Amino acid sequence: MSKAAELAKWGEVSTNGQVSGRRNIIINGAMNVAQRSTSVTGVGGAGYYTHDRWKIEMGSTAGRLTMSQTADGPNGVSANCLKLDCTTADTSIAAAEYLILSQLFEGQDLQGIGKGVSGAKQVTLSFYVKANAAFTFIAEFQDQDNVRLNGNTFATTTDWVRHEITFEADADDGSSPFDDDNAASARINFWLHAGSNYSSGTLASGWENRTDVNRSAGIDSFFSSTDNTFFITGVQMEVGSVATPFEHRSFGEELALCQRYTYIIKQSNGQFTSINRFGMGITVNTTQVQLLLQHPVAMRAAPTLTTSGTASDYNMYSGAYNVASSVVPALADGSQYNSRINFVASSGLTAGQGAQGTAANTDAFLLLSSEL
Repeated sequence: MSKAAELAKWGEVSTNGQVSGRRNIIINGAMNVAQRSTSVTGVGGAGYYTHDRWKIEMGSTAGRLTMSQTADGPNGVSANCLKLDCTTADTSIAAAEYLILSQLFEGQDLQGIGKGVSGAKQVTLSFYVKANAAFTFIAEFQDQDNVRLNGNTFATTTDWVRHEITFEADADDGSSPFDDDNAASARINFWLHAGSNYSSGTLASGWENRTDVNRSAGIDSFFSSTDNTFFITGVQMEVGSVATPFEHRSFGEELALCQRYTYIIKQSNGQFTSINRFGMGITVNTTQVQLLLQHPVAMRAAPTLTTSGTASDYNMYSGAYNVASSVVPALADGSQYNSRINFVASSGLTAGQGAQGTAANTDAFLLLSSEL
């Protein structure tokens, strides 16, 4: 089947080489949005550190890395990339070690794949990578709902290379579709380091029930030297067997997609030109201000709150009165659409007055998260 015919099959239209329609299931594939930070050093465990939607999974290794947003993308794809820089090597690889870069997906966003039932479709992953040297790593499509895996190797060079990997349709036994809900149903995993618990078998190059020793067979190690770097951008996952040109979305649209999972108010993201005003509220008694934060988009679920952890970073105002907070702000309650935040002082407030919570310095932030 020709590329034009394949595109037509999936309802796409090509004009002057540009493919129309919303195709990319990946969020922040251009690595443009980094609400938390643009660089974090000493990464040694699982978490979201810099680029929105991109999670580090890491275990049992002494290896450490710096994760950063870097202005070094391939021309015509993105000005930015995600960079990993090995800062502590681990050349004695224990069986349980692993390092994975992942993005997780809600089941309700994967229904177009039809996985696990009659009529299931292929899925194609494409991405641009480079490194300081030639490595073999693994790209894996993981079905969490049904504990199934499909992986492929990819190679790096010192120049940007686009890889295109098509994962076969998985009709399975007709009884294992993705759940149609807002929970994590699947993920794309880029395996960069693994011990024998994950690499001593035969790579699962077609869909199979999860067998850990098959997940990263043939892999090299990102942690083999402190000289090692890894760069990735232009990540796209789409239904069908053809890797179409990378889908460019505006920064505003991409930010809104990211804010479904994380919403941050802080000085350094340029939202304000002076000390942050986190939100408006009311004094509920002589010591407490309760703020109402309206989320910019509906979040995936009711969020949790993370702060700087230091009470001296936060203040509150009631009328003209500036009251230093005596405790770290706390989440009173929240939903997908809004959250109530408590600011507490030792005294000095009058119940029933209008109020606002503010930052005392540039270290202060409120981070609402409903990550998968």
